[in-house]
Amino acid sequence: MRRDGGESNAGRRMIKLRNVHKRFGELVVLDGVDFDVDQGETVSLLGPSGVGKSVLLKHINGLIHPDVGEVFVDGLSVPHLKRKALSTLRSTIGYVFQFGALFDSMTVGENVQLGITDEVCSSDQAYCRSRVTECLELVNLPVETALKYPSDLSGGMRKRVGIARAIAGQPTYLLYDEPTSGLDPVNADIIDKLVVKLRDTIGVTSVVVTHDVKGAFFVSDRIALLREGSIRAMGTPDDIKASRDDAVREFIERDFETFLDGDG
Repeated sequence: MRRDGGESNAGRRMIKLRNVHKRFGELVVLDGVDFDVDQGETVSLLGPSGVGKSVLLKHINGLIHPDVGEVFVDGLSVPHLKRKALSTLRSTIGYVFQFGALFDSMTVGENVQLGITDEVCSSDQAYCRSRVTECLELVNLPVETALKYPSDLSGGMRKRVGIARAIAGQPTYLLYDEPTSGLDPVNADIIDKLVVKLRDTIGVTSVVVTHDVKGAFFVSDRIALLREGSIRAMGTPDDIKASRDDAVREFIERDFETFLDGDG
């Protein structure tokens, strides 16, 4: 692998982590993680709370650098990118924060507009209004929502506004950090269906960090289980469902017994 910002295109995947290690003081969070995501895929990263799923996610857009190992996006070595190149890469990556991270003093429309990463487009008010409307419609929110403030919205609506902001810059990738956390089952299902809709409608490559087993099985092309600092299992939902690994079955069955019993 090259350390000057790229690797061979032969057989590469859109997102690739190789032997990634990360620790904070004495706490080992990632301990030799290998993780791939192909173009157009939705891959869910499952695991209990505090296991390092969000830490892994933040390696992809360079918010965190590995102590050891490599992180590639589009063949670029993320930890070795200079500031300008990293900024350019980040403009292709939409990030959906766990709790929405909306600015309460700004309207919904202004919050969504912040996601427009192209400087020329972001200075064109006509374009911004059109793009905000388009993004709200993509996440199934009425156009008039743009005039409201986050405090006027339900938790599920705030989550959808966060997703609208993440797609406003027309990203190649979407990184979801616990998109259904704190939602009731009805709103969680709405978000899960939205993840699938965006994959099919705008063709984004997505990584979904979650502890929601049912949601992961619904939205994912493949699923990875992070346990004790490494990827314990990775495969299609059917592969994970059929796993005989005791650790995998223990985690899956705890939250999704009816699925494994046959009717999920």
